This record gives sequence, C-alpha cells and structure tokens, in this order.
Amino acid sequence: MPEKETLARARRDAKAGKAPSTQAGEFVREEIEHIRARPAGASGHSSGLLPVPEAGRTSARTRQQAARDARQGRSAQTAPSQKRSAATLRALKKEPRSAASHRALARQAKSAARTRRRSTGGSK
Repeated sequence: MPEKETLARARRDAKAGKAPSTQAGEFVREEIEHIRARPAGASGHSSGLLPVPEAGRTSARTRQQAARDARQGRSAQTAPSQKRSAATLRALKKEPRSAASHRALARQAKSAARTRRRSTGGSK
C-alpha cells in the first residue's frame, strides 16, 4: 500500500493536469526510496528463533532437539562458517550499487515503454 504522502503528491499532480506518467512517477519514486533505504547485506531472513514444534506435528526426538537449541539460544540451523560469511560479504561488496541510479531507471523506463507500445498495437 502506498504511503499517504505519495498518494497526496500523485493527487496534486493530477489536479495540476500533469500527464498520468508523471502522476505514476510518484509511486516509482517511493519504491526507489525503499530500495535505497534497504541495508546492503539484507537477505530477507529473520534473525528470530523458531518456536518448539507442537506434539503430534514432529517426532519426540525433533522436539527435544528444538527445545535444547532454544534453551541454548540458537536456531536449529548451524551458523555458516566464518570463511563462507567472509566470502559472501566480499561478493556482496562487489555487487553494483547503481541499480536505482538515474541512468538505470531511464534505461528500464525506455524498455518498458517500448514493450507497452508494441503490446497495445498503437503507433510510435
């Protein structure tokens, strides 16, 4: 769901008689801000521990192991090795930071517009 501020800016553009693409640009702007705000190494995994499974869902042995892990404050999965973590970090640092640059966005917008023109059957 878009933020209230973004909706207000898009409505303001509509009232001013600006093109629909300009109005939609506000939503693109919001998404770009979200991308730029994301931390560099975000992988989408939560760091919270899983609860111990209920009886009847898993074997007694699995529940005991999960309870033991929970008492020791660790998840059921073992932590990755330091070598692997360092290698991942090095690889991430080499990734480009220009995904949301003006140039990259312009390139994406142009290709999307080309696709739209082709699919609607309209003229250039």
